[in-house]
Amino acid sequence: MILYQPKNGYCYNSDTMFLYDFISKFNIKGDVLEVGGGCGVLGLLIKRDFPKINLTIIEKQKVMYDFTLKNSKENNLEAEVINADFLEYKFDKKFNFIISNPPFYKGTLKSENEIKKIARYEEYLPMEEFFNKVNSLLVENGEFIFCYDAKRIDDIIKTLPKPLKITDMRFMYPRVNKNASLVMIRAKRHAKSMVKIHPPLIGLEGEEYSKEASEIYKKANTKSIKQ
Repeated sequence: MILYQPKNGYCYNSDTMFLYDFISKFNIKGDVLEVGGGCGVLGLLIKRDFPKINLTIIEKQKVMYDFTLKNSKENNLEAEVINADFLEYKFDKKFNFIISNPPFYKGTLKSENEIKKIARYEEYLPMEEFFNKVNSLLVENGEFIFCYDAKRIDDIIKTLPKPLKITDMRFMYPRVNKNASLVMIRAKRHAKSMVKIHPPLIGLEGEEYSKEASEIYKKANTKSIKQ
């Protein structure tokens, strides 16, 4: 998949690739919304692998919205792309799945680049408002699949509104001897099953990607072009 990205803006990274792999393990179908699409990589990869879905991508930054449109056309993947603030936009339907790699950094030194700031920092999409809006847009048994800073797991559990219930969780560790840096979560409305904690995902082994991480990048098969 060819993906155009801004030279000086936020570019997708391993978090997005790992989340893509996590999402693709489930039976994705029906109406799917990606929140904060960036250049569209996550949603378009899911559309490529699950071609029957109806994909909607919402992105508040005009420059990234334009890249999403370009990437959708370049890869011949149909998607409705909306240039608007997720928290303010009035949707005319509900969704079976909502997926997102949201901005989740908090209390750290901020980039001077406006595009990067909006893509990275939670103040631009506060957790509680984000989760509540997602909950309101899911169909009765809809699913919410997303990633977040692993250190915020307690906040995530406390903040997810009922009837959303976590069904699957996987932690990503940069290296074997490091603390988890990312958590990937699947939550479902009115779920009754217990939580499945998936095996850990290790990012690097020495100076190279781990075998699993390498396989994820190979499966994604993306080529980035910066403009």
